[in-house]
Amino acid sequence: MFGISPLGWLHTLGSLPAIPLAVYMFVRYGRIQPRTLAGRAYLISMLLGAASVFLVTRHPEGRALAGVTLLLLGLGYGAASLRFAGRAAAYLETIALTLTSFLLMLPTVTETLRRVPDGHPLAADLHAPLLLAAQGGCLLLLVIGLTFQIRHLRRNSAGG
Repeated sequence: MFGISPLGWLHTLGSLPAIPLAVYMFVRYGRIQPRTLAGRAYLISMLLGAASVFLVTRHPEGRALAGVTLLLLGLGYGAASLRFAGRAAAYLETIALTLTSFLLMLPTVTETLRRVPDGHPLAADLHAPLLLAAQGGCLLLLVIGLTFQIRHLRRNSAGG
């Protein structure tokens, strides 16, 4: 189904929970909160998804994206323990974890549009206008989301 191998399904189903978890945290907290139950579940799902990319793709771009995602997860989940970072730790955490959600959504959107509906995908290739528009929409959401998050962090740190 959809030309996905058993390992591909493990990768897909393993990383899928990260999407609603990220949406929940963005709505509830305005950012991904690593020290919540949802944040811990997000980390597990993202680690499973990013690590399994190395088993399912032969494309160097996919492996590079997974490697960057793993580095950003480490930075995001470890930022609070960086004593030298001081107030910047909250910014590092927020930016890094928001970027992980973006790096999850780019291949998710791309693979979905290139595989669905089965046998007659909405985007025939990587240059399809619908796919490029969807990827551009993800980038726009990233820029808008990070802008709001940083403004929120600034307001909260100025008052506290």
